[in-house]
Amino acid sequence: MPEQRRLALSGPDGTTVTQDGFPTGGAPVGTPVGPWITGNRACIDVTALNPPPSPDEVFRFFQTLPLPQLATRQQPPGDALVGLPVIFFTDSPTTQTFTVDIRGFTVTITAGATAFTWHTGDGTDLTTTDPGAPYPDHTVTHDYRSGTYTASLTTTWGATFSVDGGASVEVPGTTTTEGPPVTFDVLQARSVLTNPFD
Repeated sequence: MPEQRRLALSGPDGTTVTQDGFPTGGAPVGTPVGPWITGNRACIDVTALNPPPSPDEVFRFFQTLPLPQLATRQQPPGDALVGLPVIFFTDSPTTQTFTVDIRGFTVTITAGATAFTWHTGDGTDLTTTDPGAPYPDHTVTHDYRSGTYTASLTTTWGATFSVDGGASVEVPGTTTTEGPPVTFDVLQARSVLTNPFD
């Protein structure tokens, strides 16, 4: 059963009027005036009153999803050596699908990692579009001086979404997650002469 009210509309000489002549009492344009008017009891299409989620609305939900915090892996594992590049990669999942309810609509959000920023711990950041790989297929390496370093990974996520099984649409924006840090030592190897007869 719908109900409605009259709105004050612009009239002559700066006055306001209503469509059916009900007095506005000088109310400004756009102000509801008069009592609520009850309409006929009937089935009414309320689709226009509850439109599907917009891309911006889905983006706000996307930013709150529990996206994976990708772990940093390095080779050699444990301590590294000066002069031997450290290989970085992550073997954590780089895609994930979520199904959420937004105002009664079933929204499927498919998130995928779009960029990886490796914080090496010595002030250098390496940004790639792939998650790296272990030896011998490695793509992300870094040379260190001797010392102790803490490395970590920032992952940038993009996504697409569909509403009630419809066509996929790109989410207008990205979000990031911070992976757990890993600390390791880089050692300086030194040659030592020995007497082969000792």
